[in-house]
Amino acid sequence: MTKKIPNKWKGICEERQDFFNSSMCNFKLIGAKYFNKDRTFGALVLGNGQPIAGWTLFPANAIVENLPLIYNKNISACNSVKVLSKVATQGIILCDTKFDTVFISTQMWFANKASLSGAVFIYDSPSLDDTGIGRSPSIEISAQDAQSVIKYAKCHKKPTASIKFQQTFVGIKPAPAAASYSSRGPSPSYPGVLKPDIMAAGSNVLAAFNPHLETATISTNVILPSDYNLLSGTSMACAHASGVVALLKAVHPQWSATAIRSALVTTASPLNNTQNPNRDYGYPSQYASPLAIGAGQIDPNKALDPGLVYDATPQDYVNLLCALNYTIKQILTITRSTSYNCFKPSFDFNYPSFIAFYNNRTRSVFHKFRRTVTYVRDGPAAYRAKVTLPKDFVMTVSPETLAFRYKNEKQSYDVIIKYSKYEKENILFGDLV
Repeated sequence: MTKKIPNKWKGICEERQDFFNSSMCNFKLIGAKYFNKDRTFGALVLGNGQPIAGWTLFPANAIVENLPLIYNKNISACNSVKVLSKVATQGIILCDTKFDTVFISTQMWFANKASLSGAVFIYDSPSLDDTGIGRSPSIEISAQDAQSVIKYAKCHKKPTASIKFQQTFVGIKPAPAAASYSSRGPSPSYPGVLKPDIMAAGSNVLAAFNPHLETATISTNVILPSDYNLLSGTSMACAHASGVVALLKAVHPQWSATAIRSALVTTASPLNNTQNPNRDYGYPSQYASPLAIGAGQIDPNKALDPGLVYDATPQDYVNLLCALNYTIKQILTITRSTSYNCFKPSFDFNYPSFIAFYNNRTRSVFHKFRRTVTYVRDGPAAYRAKVTLPKDFVMTVSPETLAFRYKNEKQSYDVIIKYSKYEKENILFGDLV
């Protein structure tokens, strides 16, 4: 991880004919630092001194201190510009969706139009939503934290509150979790290979940004630029994963792309910072399945020393394409070489995952897999299989122990999965360590 990054990886910043010029370039190999959901921005402080971590992206350090906290049925529905405008300068409005079926994003729109001095929004979801939260001096709090805020507003004769902006709070639990907008597997091209492989930070990532574009807006007419912006999506997660791949390649230049991917997958963590399985914000009541997070959260330091890797040759990939009925012409388009053939087509690709399918017509499952691992440490070592299975599954690993004598030694093992019960629309998963 400490080796110098080759200059050829850094790219060249080139001029273009349009408004783009070299002064807008970012010369860093990785120009982003992730803000995963273990942190949040801003706080609501009640008049009794109780601080509540919230979420606000208001781009100014506005003074919203010791203002009356207003909470009543007529006003807190936050569904009318006319009603809110009458109390816009009287204090901080506590908006509550229980008084109306209006969405929180709509409440934010009304609050922004009414030019409120301050507002608090309640978000009834595992993850806070930043839609529109940066346009006015307001803050989101979770439904769980809102209970104490509402109790304080009701029980005190003169409740007050303050909103603190441009503050960062870390250690928020639980984190991480699969974002609700993240795509899920299985892969439509071939569901027999697990997708996604891993998950990486992709929500509200502080990333380099075009300083000529809008970064934030105050009210409806003040547009602010910046060299950085909080962005979300696969584009952010991919940048983190790609950066880790580049660093691993610098430390292990002899590793193939498949070996590096294997190292990332086998060392990823399926647990959050409470040491419980990661949650899926797309399905808040469920733990995240491998179809949502793959093997789990990427861990660059552990990926440096995976112990074993699942490697593959170009011919192995071709064997899979052949099994998928790709023609020689189609395969040639991909490989651009006539060195490969379809003599041994196989669906059993040497991947660090195992997928078996069942349905109401095939309620009994028997599937055999064969995997080959490469030992990438120095000195001898032995690995013993440890299996965690869902209910009603039987899985055997043979041999149970692999003993290696030297670096880059390869050994194979077989896995047999048996299952005889049908669960409609259910994804069952376990792990082999």
